[in-house]
Amino acid sequence: METIVFFLLAAFIAVFSVLTVTTKHIVRSATYLLFVLFGTAGIYFLLGYTFLGAVQMMVYAGGIVVLYVFSILLTSDKGDRAEELKRRKFLAGAGATVAGAIIVVLVTLKHKFLASADVTPIEINVRLIGQQMLSGDKYGYLLPFEAVSILLLACIVGGILIARKR
Repeated sequence: METIVFFLLAAFIAVFSVLTVTTKHIVRSATYLLFVLFGTAGIYFLLGYTFLGAVQMMVYAGGIVVLYVFSILLTSDKGDRAEELKRRKFLAGAGATVAGAIIVVLVTLKHKFLASADVTPIEINVRLIGQQMLSGDKYGYLLPFEAVSILLLACIVGGILIARKR
């Protein structure tokens, strides 16, 4: 059953990824991106990573997509559409897609997948996760990262205000 759910989620993500980059309406593109991020959270939940799935839904699906839509709606006109794709750019994109697919297939076929004996997920205490993120150790320093993200948000809002005045 897990394999079927995985393939359904993978197909869901693939379809909405293609729709994200092929639609001409930018707000629809952001909406399709939201569905891709929800599908990714579904894969995390399927693997037993509940904390990572929740973070994916809150931070990326909740925060980042809302920021994108906010920026899009404040800077674009009502009828904004993407320009027509030139044949040369389409062929370059198709070639890069085919080359990437060939690389993925070759790496997948070359790798020997081994079945895991212990598939029970390990649930880690949220307090421990918080202490690790705020520590000064190798993988800590979440606080400076969050400060930089607030600075970037302020820059985006400032850019939107400057663009709206024009």
